[in-house]
Amino acid sequence: MLRSFNGKSPRVHPTAFISEFAYLVGDIEIGPYASIWPGVVLRADCGKITVGANTNIQDGSVVHGDGDVVIGDNVTLGHGVICHAKSVGSDCLLGNNCTLNDGAIVGDHCIIASGAMVLENRVIPPRSFVVGGPGQVKSEIQPHQLEVIKTNAEAYITLGQQHKEQGLE
Repeated sequence: MLRSFNGKSPRVHPTAFISEFAYLVGDIEIGPYASIWPGVVLRADCGKITVGANTNIQDGSVVHGDGDVVIGDNVTLGHGVICHAKSVGSDCLLGNNCTLNDGAIVGDHCIIASGAMVLENRVIPPRSFVVGGPGQVKSEIQPHQLEVIKTNAEAYITLGQQHKEQGLE
């Protein structure tokens, strides 16, 4: 469901897939070939939410912030992610049920492990692999992990387009 708030409505690129069971409200911009899956809530009532090209936000995830939220290109938000971050760089993977608290900034090419919790206003450097609660940088991500990020984003582009072609939005 797409809803207006204070005169601002979600803007969705024509190639993007938005599940009919997602809830998007307010000043939202969804980029090309992005996919928003069932049970996702994007609530832009305190600032604009920008979702980049080829980004997928999977079932049951929530994106909301106290200001603008920018999610880069080729990003995967796994199932049940809570994202109150200020920004998530491009080519990132946020594992299932991880939490990014208010004001967090995640650099490009990062993985936030499933269940990890990034504290308020924490800055995660590019190419970081973050685990635990509170989230700590465990290591720099390796080439095989970059491939996982790329493969996952590509798979969801294909899956979103298949759903779109079958009229499942």
